[in-house]
Amino acid sequence: MTELVDYKGKRVVVSGCFSGMGEATARILLDLGAEVHGFDYKDCALPLASFSRVDLRDEASIDAAVASLSGEFDALFNCAGLPGNMPVMDVMKVNYLAVRKVTQAIAPMLKDGSGVASISSTAGNGWMERMATHMELAATPDFASGLKWCEENEDKIFECYSFGKEALIVWTFKEAAHLIKRGIRLNCILPGPTQTPMMPEFEKVAPKGMLEATTQPINRFATPEEQARPLIFLNSPAASYVNGVALQVDGGFTGGITTGQLDMSEIAAGLGGETVL
Repeated sequence: MTELVDYKGKRVVVSGCFSGMGEATARILLDLGAEVHGFDYKDCALPLASFSRVDLRDEASIDAAVASLSGEFDALFNCAGLPGNMPVMDVMKVNYLAVRKVTQAIAPMLKDGSGVASISSTAGNGWMERMATHMELAATPDFASGLKWCEENEDKIFECYSFGKEALIVWTFKEAAHLIKRGIRLNCILPGPTQTPMMPEFEKVAPKGMLEATTQPINRFATPEEQARPLIFLNSPAASYVNGVALQVDGGFTGGITTGQLDMSEIAAGLGGETVL
């Protein structure tokens, strides 16, 4: 079975490789023998094959980073993200629009049988309640038109972190049906609370006790490595028939809520109605 997740000699791109889940993903991929090319707004200390500093809020910066790549690739990992206490449009650009843009730009370089895996969040679990709205946004063809839609509908995305993560899930479902015709699988993971350098920013929005409540029933934060491994699995040969999936990596939280074993109303009340994981 080990050969099914072997990345030896594989060429991959990790967007958001400086810290947290993205750094863990790049580090584990290097250990698995991959040739890793990275994007981030801060320099990465890992021994990457190449690195491009990129501002994912800026379409031209993304274009320049992609233009620095050459050859074919076996996988793309979209790991960059911003917390919900940042400016609304910045959050939407990085957490959603840039994921689409990077994927669309790198797709022509991806081999038949390759994979794209992105990081959403359990904060996106409410996507079904706004499905029509998310399909409108998903129908915009590019970064500029998507940003225009966001600016014209800012009243709908005031919960920008949750909304962006929901939008990423819906886009993954929708786009997976198209990319697979080019031999590219598209999936995402939905992490629960994870102990990354971004956690203090989440704690500014919600008390630590409330964040800890959403770790039930496992009752601890995930490590970045515990999120990186499922992400790496999704882009591996072991997941060759997995496509258009939003994989819960939350220690059983979603299952507990779905089956009524956890009381989401108490958690939501403490968070003012918004999930911020």
